[in-house]
Amino acid sequence: MLFAVRRNSRSYVLVVTGGGGGQGLSAHGLKGRRADGPFSCPARRRGTLQRHYWRFYWPLAVTSVGMLLGRQVQNGVLASFPDAARELATFAYASSVFLLVNSLLVFVPQMVNVLARSRQAHRVCLRATAGICLALCVPLAAVAFSPRGRSAVGAAFHIAGTDLDKVMLYLGLMAPLVLTTGLRQYYNGLLIQARMTGTVTLLHAAQFGVLAGVMVLGRGAGWGAVPAVAGAAIAADTLHLALLAGVYLRRYRFGEAAPGEGPLRLGEVWSYYWPTATTSLMFAVTRPVIFVYVSAMAGAVYTVAALRVAFDFAMLFHVPLNQIRHLFATFGGDDPRGVRRFLAVLTAAATAAMALVAATPVGSLVLGGVMGVSGPVLAMAGQALLVLCLVPGIIAVRNYFHGQMLTGRRTGGMAAGGILRVASLWAAAWALQSAGLLDHLWAAAVLVLGFAMEAATCLPFAARVAAARRPAGAAELLGD
Repeated sequence: MLFAVRRNSRSYVLVVTGGGGGQGLSAHGLKGRRADGPFSCPARRRGTLQRHYWRFYWPLAVTSVGMLLGRQVQNGVLASFPDAARELATFAYASSVFLLVNSLLVFVPQMVNVLARSRQAHRVCLRATAGICLALCVPLAAVAFSPRGRSAVGAAFHIAGTDLDKVMLYLGLMAPLVLTTGLRQYYNGLLIQARMTGTVTLLHAAQFGVLAGVMVLGRGAGWGAVPAVAGAAIAADTLHLALLAGVYLRRYRFGEAAPGEGPLRLGEVWSYYWPTATTSLMFAVTRPVIFVYVSAMAGAVYTVAALRVAFDFAMLFHVPLNQIRHLFATFGGDDPRGVRRFLAVLTAAATAAMALVAATPVGSLVLGGVMGVSGPVLAMAGQALLVLCLVPGIIAVRNYFHGQMLTGRRTGGMAAGGILRVASLWAAAWALQSAGLLDHLWAAAVLVLGFAMEAATCLPFAARVAAARRPAGAAELLGD
């Protein structure tokens, strides 16, 4: 069933807007709107609301974990090649460059969820998304296919010869995926807005199945690392986009704009989009900045490979917390205290699970026994993972602040936080590399420092957004 939560001074009002199985969505969403009637529950029965939040959240969390499992399969397939460390490092370089462009589309689902609330707004957001994707393909293709782009990548990562050839081939094959990613993110946002989070998860499961299947079959058929990994990504993303578009055409229905709300304009979309794009770009810049300085140290191939494995594995625990932004966009305006309580429970569970894996033989079992990582790469990845156990708590605080700014349509603070994150980790990495101290442990600590600086920067911006939305005379903290 589908729920909308409203709060008055003494109780939470839960409005049931539809039945199970994806039927009867309210204002925007599926066919056959149906209202089964409102009922209220006392504030002391907060557990009921928490369960409703969980039903909305868990499919999104599973989706994000599934996407990250794709990275683990990539790492496992690459680790099965004879020169595993070199294959892992080569793909780490290529994916770092690709993510500089692809990351600019990370917040498209949140943008759609908040802005595309009518048919007219949908058309404007879709045109903006398509235009942004096409514009982003151009610089990536220029890097992949031009001599200057090749020279820049080689100089940045201190690589040449066969390694550089593979990096450029990866980039050339993955450049069209920018367009498919943008459209996939757009339709994902519409389905999440329509509370179809279960459907979103099923479609991502199909994408993961194709991604893993093509990589494993390609490796078994004797394909090289580049065609196996890049070919699997192309096949999986193309199928995912087709499935999303099919669900949208068959089941999605738009509502009307809210009373008193004028037509959406491209300028409004751009004002909302660019700070979020800057935020995600700063996240994508994070790894390349660290890799640039690590690459200048002795034994860089093994260190970069280990950091790639550790960073990707750590994301299994903290990336699901990013979905709190969608939860806040849906319920945070009516029940911010409940959303914050829900986030605290999730964060404690994620941190405990990550610490259990990192500090026990489970970590070595997964990284070594399941993924096939071995030797110095396995040892360094496990040590870096211990340091990264601090990340989920910091990420959770940052995401709560992001939720405030996204729903308040004042996203400038997100850009400021991302910029300061990169500036702080750049300064720390430079200082450590200059002192000859930068290794896998310090690189992980630099990443933690960057996220902490970002969260601290977002705090005053989120507080101002909450204060602007707070009723006069209310004494609430950050929208509580």
